Amino acid sequence: MSRAALLVLADGRFPAGGHAHSGGAEEAVKAGRITDAESLESFCRGRLHTAGLVSAALAAAAVLGVSPGELDAAADARTPSPALRAAARKLGRQLMRAARATWPSPELDALAREFPKGAHQPVVLGLAARAAGLAPLDAAYCATYESVSGPASATVRLLSLDPFDATAVLARLAPELDGVADRAVEAARSAVDQGADALPAASAPLLEIGAELHAAWPVRLFAS
Repeated sequence: MSRAALLVLADGRFPAGGHAHSGGAEEAVKAGRITDAESLESFCRGRLHTAGLVSAALAAAAVLGVSPGELDAAADARTPSPALRAAARKLGRQLMRAARATWPSPELDALAREFPKGAHQPVVLGLAARAAGLAPLDAAYCATYESVSGPASATVRLLSLDPFDATAVLARLAPELDGVADRAVEAARSAVDQGADALPAASAPLLEIGAELHAAWPVRLFAS
């Protein structure tokens, strides 16, 4: 295992398309739920323990060899919003292109054939981590970090928030990222024997509702 591969996969400059998505922050800013660093921290904390946990468990399970098709169906079932499902598959398609170019893998090729319009991003993330020789915990960390870093960086643009303050939010959340990543891997190990039903199904209804509202906007800075 090369720990440097984790840095490549988690790097915000890795061409996986995440920069075009705010993780629900754009709608939350307009609705007045994110106005400053304090409210950004609350938003990110909620996203981490719901969508972040689910994504991390899916990614870790993919590293452990749980069927990608089963995991994709599980991701669909855990994503009620059509807008969020579409965004997840769009991100998965872009990540697939980057991952296949970076870490060629028969498993990634097979997933691309099975889901030509894109599999859910966490599933692709897990297989990319597996192709890179990373561990389930590495994939879980990538997913949990993405769940909070996306909204944080988007809020800098949306609110002209001081980037130092946004980065401090991520630092304060770091111990919780550790805990969520550990929980995700534990659930993923259960899924090896029990199937995808053993994975978390933490819900964030306001994120789902906000995604549907955001998708109907005629003008948006971010895709989701």
